Amino acid sequence: MPLPEPRLLPWPPAAAGLGALARLRHLVAGALRTGRPLAVWREPGAGRPQLLVSRSLEAAYTGLPPALDAGAPAGFAFFPFRDSDHNPAFFLPADVRYDAARPDAILVAPAARELLPNIAAWLALPTPAELAWHYSPQPAPAAATEAEYTALVREGVAAIKEKAVVKVVSSRAARRPLPAGFDALAAFNKLSAKYPQAFVSLVSVPGAGTWLGATPEVLAEVTAGGHFRTVALAATQPATEAASPRTAIWRQKEIEEQALVARYIVSCFKQLRLREYQETGPRTVVAGQLLHLRTDFEVDLTAVPFPNLGTDMLRLLHPTSAVGGMPKLAALAFLRQHEGYDRAYYSGFLGPVNVAAPGVARLFVNLRCLQVRPHEAILYAGTGLTADSDPDREWQETEMKLQTVGTVLQ
Repeated sequence: MPLPEPRLLPWPPAAAGLGALARLRHLVAGALRTGRPLAVWREPGAGRPQLLVSRSLEAAYTGLPPALDAGAPAGFAFFPFRDSDHNPAFFLPADVRYDAARPDAILVAPAARELLPNIAAWLALPTPAELAWHYSPQPAPAAATEAEYTALVREGVAAIKEKAVVKVVSSRAARRPLPAGFDALAAFNKLSAKYPQAFVSLVSVPGAGTWLGATPEVLAEVTAGGHFRTVALAATQPATEAASPRTAIWRQKEIEEQALVARYIVSCFKQLRLREYQETGPRTVVAGQLLHLRTDFEVDLTAVPFPNLGTDMLRLLHPTSAVGGMPKLAALAFLRQHEGYDRAYYSGFLGPVNVAAPGVARLFVNLRCLQVRPHEAILYAGTGLTADSDPDREWQETEMKLQTVGTVLQ
């Protein structure tokens, strides 16, 4: 039986003269005013953002729906690095949807139709000058000094040389004051313009806080044509006139770092006894001001007996070796003991599921992100360690990565 169609809600006369982005802001303001979770995102290469509002936090799922297929509900996944009471895994149902590419349409899901009078009421209110974002109640993480982070790198390298782990991905938090008049939605628009090929997101959920980012890394994708895709992305160097995708030279440490991530994806396919996949790469790609090595993997779901491959691979992949390390359990145990702070939603994953069309999902690793606090931003960055890692170089790599999202604070 086909699912009921969403209802089209007309804009009130007071908002009729607003442009597409002003209408987006108007909807965001109404959702925040009424304490509702929301996600704003712009797909890589897309011209306009989209918005999803859930009718309540209680209506959100804890974790993903049973399968990333046409029968699963439409929504937005927002998952932490590690699920916990402080950082739950959310699937925000698409109760209210808005696409700035089609600014005349507000779609209201059947499950939220009892809210139509309320939605119409807050649409009729004026847009406030300042938006009241959700903030995390958890203490802000301590910012690591250069000495503390290089000591962590040395501990990671020692663990690798002692064969306790094959690879570990260390990370750190940095704290920056918000500039006067900082506006998270304006910062989202700035990131969208600056990084057109990134997945740019702004997620605000009661209890989880407000997170802004521009990530280059696909975790998993299921296309309208029935193809599953994932990516091994690792190794970093600055993009310069002398170092472009065609001319970049990679050190052995960086080549091995990326190869470990690719081999981990292959091992996940093997756990599912899947052999019918296509591997392409590695190749050098640009992400903002940085270069990375990337290998693409693809499976034709119409040709293999794995209808739930997307969900099964997510369970195996996350957290990937690109954000945690290898072997997974040993690397995560090392990070719990030595990293010294809670990553929360940094290096988790996020993205729309069944929003573009039934059976279509695009999930991204939450990298190059910051958490918005009342008076400061918490920025996050990490580096993949191997036996050849140099502590000073790893610190400089995190500094480069912090600049991607940190541009909105300048």
